[in-house]
Amino acid sequence: MADFTAKDVQALRQASGAGMMDAKRALTENDGDPEAAAQWLREKGLAKAASRSDRENNQGAVAVAVDTENVVGAIVELKSETDFVAKSDQFKDLAQEIAALVLAEGEEAATQKAAAIDELKVTLKENIELGRVVRFAAAEGNLLDTYLHVQSERGVNAVLVELSGGTPELAHDLAVHIAFTKPPYRSRDEVPAADVEAERQSLEAITKAEGKPEQAWPKIIEGRLNGWYKERVLLDQAFVRDEKQTVTQLLGDATLVRFAQVVIGA
Repeated sequence: MADFTAKDVQALRQASGAGMMDAKRALTENDGDPEAAAQWLREKGLAKAASRSDRENNQGAVAVAVDTENVVGAIVELKSETDFVAKSDQFKDLAQEIAALVLAEGEEAATQKAAAIDELKVTLKENIELGRVVRFAAAEGNLLDTYLHVQSERGVNAVLVELSGGTPELAHDLAVHIAFTKPPYRSRDEVPAADVEAERQSLEAITKAEGKPEQAWPKIIEGRLNGWYKERVLLDQAFVRDEKQTVTQLLGDATLVRFAQVVIGA
């Protein structure tokens, strides 16, 4: 067996841009000689990953996983350069494997698949990397639900919600609503104060420029600011399936504890 260490493998990876398993194999095939191993990688066409690392990868796939009790859920994003690669079985299967691993062991467990991602970079010849990773474990008595929108044969928009005091049907309705409206915030108090102040000042300038009576300015500005909130704050939004009620009204006595959304290209 060739005599080399993990540091030798890492050094070859950094020098060649090859994946972990390819670097290890190259050293094995060349009795631990780093120069011969680097040449072997070039000849095999495997020393190309580094040149891909700075290429844009705003495509990809998202995968979801939920336990049988609907109390733990995970979303994982795997990024690629093209949707052609993202909808391949190899790519989607790896994304799902990572989601299952995160579900079972936690968000940090996703790093265990680094070698598999490196291998896929070489196989599919694109800049592939792990994107966002989310895991919810619901508090006792709460429930989770997910929604995954599939487009071009792969998941592109995933939502995870935790609900207290509601039903599975309500949780699912909320997940679908979030997928459609993409609100960045759950409630108004989550919106950065600096963003609110900047928008208020902008609305004041617009309102003054319109020549409306000065005494009407506060009411006009407040109305427009409420409209701005509705675009960004989930609880302020009109429910997509019944715009006569807000999400807050839809919830009734239930509480939306938190939500997460992962959208490809966002």
